[in-house]
Amino acid sequence: MARDDRYLVGLIGSGIGSSMSPALHEREADRQGLRYFYQLIDLDSAGRGPASPGVDAAAPAGDVGALLAAARRLGFRGLNITHPAKQDVVQHLDVLAPEAAELGAVNTVLFEPGRTIGHNTDRYGFATGLARALPGVSTERVVLLGAGGAGAAVASALAAAGTRWLIVADVDPDRAGRLARTMAVHPGTTVEPVPLHAVPDRLATADGLVNATPIGMEGHPGTPIDPGHLHPGLWVADVIYRPLLTPLIRAAKERGCRIADGGGMVVHQAAASFQLFTGRRPDEERMFTDFRQLADLSQM
Repeated sequence: MARDDRYLVGLIGSGIGSSMSPALHEREADRQGLRYFYQLIDLDSAGRGPASPGVDAAAPAGDVGALLAAARRLGFRGLNITHPAKQDVVQHLDVLAPEAAELGAVNTVLFEPGRTIGHNTDRYGFATGLARALPGVSTERVVLLGAGGAGAAVASALAAAGTRWLIVADVDPDRAGRLARTMAVHPGTTVEPVPLHAVPDRLATADGLVNATPIGMEGHPGTPIDPGHLHPGLWVADVIYRPLLTPLIRAAKERGCRIADGGGMVVHQAAASFQLFTGRRPDEERMFTDFRQLADLSQM
């Protein structure tokens, strides 16, 4: 078999032991007749997949650069990057693709001869997932919680979808301000950074709410806002898919909101990353079916 038909890839992130990325990528690779192995490299706890020699399965976030170097030495084709390293990893790369440069965040790294390239497939993943879950929904006025790597991708996707007023809140007000300045490349979208206590007032007149914080995912219990501020005229989206029904999504359903869980984003960003790693176009519909099967199994 030709070398190009063998792929070693992975995921760097925190608390990723239950990630569905290995199964999503490997199932699609099997259908395409590829030898494809997806390794988890956890930043703060032992990975649950088989360890790769030379890659520490438990390493602090500050070692992202060392992990990239080790992965290159071991022959990895590339890596996905997730919370909390999407922005920190940028300083360790040689080249940024245009979408990653705009966002200042990377979720996919490719190793090529003599250089390491950062891409961002989260923007595509969120935009495609939202359109799938909530076709035709109004995105005129949206509240975004979280201004990190995922938040930057969501903000850019919303601007492209026609959002004219984007309200951004983050536990770090400076980070919200930085995202607002980054969004200046989208002159049709006004971005207003606000403190968290101002979110309820903004929600009263908003069309939608997106959670791009880790609150609600495994290891980060709770909701990013008081569910009492949700109302039936609001659609609610979450970038989290572990669990699929986060406390925020459950509360939104109970209050009559239209919802978009994190499944669409994870599937479509994975598909785009798979194409970057292999040069082959994946079957996104089949990958979405895979995801739903895996999600059902995880809840049994």
